[in-house]
Amino acid sequence: MTIVFTEVTTMRRLLVFVGLTLAMSAAVAPCATAQEAGEVVEYRLLATNKTSTMQKEMQEAAEAGYRFAGVMGGETSFGGSEVVVVMSRNPEATDLAIYDYRLLATNKTSTMQEELQEAGDAGYAYVGQTVFGSTFGGDEVVVILERGDGESAIDLYEYRLLGTKKTATMQKELNEAGAAGFAFVGFTVSSTTFGGTELVSILRCPIVD
Repeated sequence: MTIVFTEVTTMRRLLVFVGLTLAMSAAVAPCATAQEAGEVVEYRLLATNKTSTMQKEMQEAAEAGYRFAGVMGGETSFGGSEVVVVMSRNPEATDLAIYDYRLLATNKTSTMQEELQEAGDAGYAYVGQTVFGSTFGGDEVVVILERGDGESAIDLYEYRLLGTKKTATMQKELNEAGAAGFAFVGFTVSSTTFGGTELVSILRCPIVD
């Protein structure tokens, strides 16, 4: 049997490899120091193939003092195509901040742009994004946003989402957005329902009163 790796598959494998390498490098030395200082970290891993379920489970974890740490979408051994989220907390802390989360998922960049800005206007800030295969074909872009519960001062952002199949076009649009004051925050590569791959970049710019 011959296995053909597409551009999307190769990119995802590279992202997973880089992520695991960084995680292993960060975990080698500081653990003894953290234990001595009492900075123990407790993790909760959430996995589901329904984005509505993920938002509910993230909120439940947040109410228990957990905060978003990372997200990845892909094929798991038992669940098929899933979104996997890791959240963390210090179980010994007595003043854990509670965060509110909003999860957006769509395979249309125009829809994501609108929903992203609505969340931004409500005080939510981008914290991560990924892609996973939807039940309707193609990939859905998943964006996670976070808002501190009860914070007196909330930073508001204007968001700009760029989607294209050509890297040259993305380069041009990124520079145009950068010249307008937008800062890059995230990037995904996904397959579309019409075939081919789409590059999706998210940028944001602080809203000044």
